[in-house]
Amino acid sequence: MPLITSAGIGSGLNLESIIQASVQAESSPKLTSFGRKQESLKVELSSIGEVKSAVSKLNDTIEKLADADNFGKRAATITQPSSGDLISVTPTKDISVGSFKIAVNQLAQGSRFISNDTEFSATSDVVTATGGTLTFSAGPDKTFDLTLSAGATLAELRDEINASDKNFGVTANIVNTGDPAVGSKLVLTSSITGAGNDLLVTADTSELDAVTTAGMTSTQSASNAIITIDGLQVTSETNTFKDAVQDMTIKALKTSEQDDSGADEIAKLSIDYDKDSISTLVDELIADYNNLVGMIGLQTRIGKPLNGDSAMRGLSDQLVNSISNPLVDAGPFESIFDMGLTIDKEGYLKKSSLVRSLNDAMDTNFDDIGKAFAGNDGVAKKMETLLGNYIDSDGLLKERETTLNGQLSDLDDDIANHAERMKSFEAGLRQKYAGLDVLLANMKQTQTYLGAQLANLPGFTKSK
Repeated sequence: MPLITSAGIGSGLNLESIIQASVQAESSPKLTSFGRKQESLKVELSSIGEVKSAVSKLNDTIEKLADADNFGKRAATITQPSSGDLISVTPTKDISVGSFKIAVNQLAQGSRFISNDTEFSATSDVVTATGGTLTFSAGPDKTFDLTLSAGATLAELRDEINASDKNFGVTANIVNTGDPAVGSKLVLTSSITGAGNDLLVTADTSELDAVTTAGMTSTQSASNAIITIDGLQVTSETNTFKDAVQDMTIKALKTSEQDDSGADEIAKLSIDYDKDSISTLVDELIADYNNLVGMIGLQTRIGKPLNGDSAMRGLSDQLVNSISNPLVDAGPFESIFDMGLTIDKEGYLKKSSLVRSLNDAMDTNFDDIGKAFAGNDGVAKKMETLLGNYIDSDGLLKERETTLNGQLSDLDDDIANHAERMKSFEAGLRQKYAGLDVLLANMKQTQTYLGAQLANLPGFTKSK
């Protein structure tokens, strides 16, 4: 008998549908259960992730408020004259608050030398027929040597000076005057500023005297920068004045022009606590705190996966407790509510001016605000510890995520194992129905054979 390759092909019965229906009936309830559980875990994981993200965002702001250095910053306000910017400043956190009037009397400059008239007629003029070495120096510790080959031209000298990797700041240029009585001029400019730091160029052969500073004309000497701070004159070898006002760097940008009265124009400088940055941090605290409160409320609504969750209730309660904690050693502030903040009936943090505004508090007790947030018992320090208990590597929310991800992974394994069991179940059904199919096929064949034999018997007639 030929091999039966598909269920029902031998018997003519629709055994394939019976097998598929049996597998479906066996598998569907389990797959439905798996699907419901998987969806539930994913929704819960998503909710935990949303809360954790809100906690992390608040924690980022809390970490800034817990850093005392952020309350030590100073802000510089400069009122420049109408002619343009005279100075720029960089204060450190150690500078005292105050105001200053600053004039720039002179900018620092380097020295400059120009070759003498008719010394060179063109850039192709040879400066040394036999070669030699030039030594460049400026000040006590800037120096480099340059060795020229025999036949070096004026243009080659310029290029080798500019290309030297030991060059400390000498720039060489050539000016072609077009006047035969003047010729081409070699110009050497040093970037080393400060009185006494003039460029010095010497040679080991008299053939190069024309390109040494002794054989050239000085058109500019190295000089100091000079500024006047509240009538006191201060000098610097560069245009940068470090600690001319203690703990502040001042950079001179241009010299003061004279005003209508003939006096040097000034820049007015005011140094104060960087209140704007703290006000911005407090605004971020309010926004991030309220975002977390709102997120907890959203994820614990009826029908949400975290509805009735004890961890969410605990986090909500601890948030209120930590932000409401009494303050220690914070001057007149017994709590953050004394510095212009409040919590409304829905649990949201807001600015308030019932007691005093935040700006008033910063104007009168700025240092105490720093202690209120960043002190050892400050609000930010305590909240930093609280939030860390939820989002650190061993924190509660992190552990919840790990647990849920583990359950999803286990569920994937269960689904894979179920698929294998269904394969075995289907194979068993096929084996059983294959036997039935063969049996029915044989019976059908026997029936056909007997019918044919009976039809050939004498007196046998088919019914019509």
